[in-house]
Amino acid sequence: MFAIMAAQWIGGGRLIQAVTGLSYTAALFIFAVVVLVYVAIGGFRAVAITDTIQGIVMFWGTILILIGTIVAGGGVSNIVSELAAENPNLLTPYGHEQQLSAIYVSSFWILVGVGVVGLPQVAVRAMAYKSSKAMHRALVIGTIVVGLIMLGMHLVGVFGRAVVPGIEVGDTVMPTIAMEVLPAWLAGIVLAAPMAAIMSTVDSLLLLVSSSIVKDVYVNYIKPDATERTVKRLSMTITAVLGLIVFLMAVNPPDFLIWLNLYAFGGLEAAFIWPVIMGLYWKKGNKYGALTSIIIGVSAYILFDLFWKNPLGMHGVVLPIVLGLIGYVAASLLTQHRNMAQHQEVVSRFWGA
Repeated sequence: MFAIMAAQWIGGGRLIQAVTGLSYTAALFIFAVVVLVYVAIGGFRAVAITDTIQGIVMFWGTILILIGTIVAGGGVSNIVSELAAENPNLLTPYGHEQQLSAIYVSSFWILVGVGVVGLPQVAVRAMAYKSSKAMHRALVIGTIVVGLIMLGMHLVGVFGRAVVPGIEVGDTVMPTIAMEVLPAWLAGIVLAAPMAAIMSTVDSLLLLVSSSIVKDVYVNYIKPDATERTVKRLSMTITAVLGLIVFLMAVNPPDFLIWLNLYAFGGLEAAFIWPVIMGLYWKKGNKYGALTSIIIGVSAYILFDLFWKNPLGMHGVVLPIVLGLIGYVAASLLTQHRNMAQHQEVVSRFWGA
């Protein structure tokens, strides 16, 4: 969890650095202060409101920067010709040196596609729908919006190589292209899009971790009779401490942020995808299965990364997810007799039988 938060903070710091010319540390400090203030004071309501605004900015920002990149490159056909002249492999899905296989590319979409349902910051948003009707509407709208943003940003990254060659730091691609192909005032608006994407993830993660510590640990086990004022103060304190920890982790960033981000994604998915999915849709699932799945998934993910990268030619997240599923099912079936009354109460509450 801390790794993925650090990755997002690094992205925010580098974006501010590229736009303002400030040092990375100063830019990171500004980003940290802004996020901590509105999360600590506003809570989940502030996160929901800002996420909506940020989503709108991301959508239109992506469209504007894509159009600007295509125009600056002389059209799609001209850009494609330049990329082909530089390296024909740039136009294939297998990497500029053909280092990726078809099975790896396909399995990668488990990491960035299907697997994201297991991310805590995604799951916590699903708890905020006011009704089933709102959720179903969001499924349609969200699929369209996210699909366009993902496609647009990927195209900008590819086309940008022809429009602005020689970019050495991958994390500065978007701000560099925006400032190159758009008027200064419009570039400033467009650059709010990646910043919005970063902040919409950061605020949810901060709120998720702090609320888990305060409510799931402090209120449930340490002081159940804590007053609302005490809980609020503790939440703000925990948020500030978490922010400081993540800030220190982000001070010395890696060369290319996306790999840290994706590595953290994989770990979270290996841990939580089956507790989320099976917990919702399988009546026999229980806490023992969830805990087993988390332990097996995370352990396998780390061990595969250390000793068997890309097992069977696939991305390293695939087999840990499969093993986590086996562990969830096996542990749940083997412990059906434990806490049967409590289990039946939960089943009745969710399924009505």
